[in-house]
Amino acid sequence: MKFHVPDMSCGHCTATIEKALGAVDTKAVVTTDLETRTVKIISSLDPADVQAALEGAGYPASPA
Repeated sequence: MKFHVPDMSCGHCTATIEKALGAVDTKAVVTTDLETRTVKIISSLDPADVQAALEGAGYPASPA
């Protein structure tokens, strides 16, 4: 699944996002792209749960 995260702008942002998603799914594979401000996630979680984890970390996201 892929999400657009408009507030993601630096390495600290990507680390926070990776940590937040890893906390809800330890087996998640997270790939961030600062240039396009997108996050790709391979996870068994429901997309709504991933979106909620992103928002809980302070990064509102929308499906991309």
